[in-house]
Amino acid sequence: MSLHQAPEKPNLHHISQQFALTGRLEQIFVRPERHAPVVSVDAAQVVLGRGLQGDHRAARKPTPTSSGKRQITLLQQEHLPVIAALMGLPTVNPALLRRNLVVSGINLQAAQAMFKNEPMVLRLGQDVVLEITGLCDPCARMEQVLGVGGFNAMRGHGGVNARILAGGTIRMGDAVVCTPALLTPPAVQHCPRQR
Repeated sequence: MSLHQAPEKPNLHHISQQFALTGRLEQIFVRPERHAPVVSVDAAQVVLGRGLQGDHRAARKPTPTSSGKRQITLLQQEHLPVIAALMGLPTVNPALLRRNLVVSGINLQAAQAMFKNEPMVLRLGQDVVLEITGLCDPCARMEQVLGVGGFNAMRGHGGVNARILAGGTIRMGDAVVCTPALLTPPAVQHCPRQR
C-alpha cells in the first residue's frame, strides 16, 4: 500500500490522524508589545506555559483562572492567497495578520483532535510540542490592516491557537508533524521546502 492510499476499510478514528505531508515552519514572528509591529526572527525559544520568548503574551504571568489556550498562534500559509483573493489584493503579508508562526504543508485545523479521548499534538523540530486548542478568530483591527472587509476575509482563515506542552527552540525550516499525543516523536527535525 502506498503512503497516499486510503486504508481498505476507512475508519474515522484512524483517518483523522493521518496527514499526507510533513509540514514546514515558514516564518516566526514575535509581538514585542500589544499594538507594536511584529518582528520576524529565524529562531525562537518556546517557553512552556507562556509563549514565544520576546512576545508580549509570554511576558504575562499566568493566573489561576487563565486557560493557556492562546499561548502561541499559528497561521496556515496556504490560506494567505485565499485572504488576498477575498480582499482583491495580489498578496497579503503574513506579518500584518499578527500570528506567531506560519506553517505550510499540514492542515492546522485538522490537527485539533476530533475525539476527546484521542488527543493530537503538533511537534515542531526536535523538542516543541503544541496542542491545538481552537480557531484564532480575527479581530476588528483587520479592517484597518487589510481594508474594508478584512475581518470577514479572515474568518475561517485566521489560523489556530495552541497551548505549549513542551518547550524548546524552533527554527524556520523545522518540520511540523501532527501525531496522536501518545506516540513517540518522529525523528524528522528539518523539512526541505516542498514546492
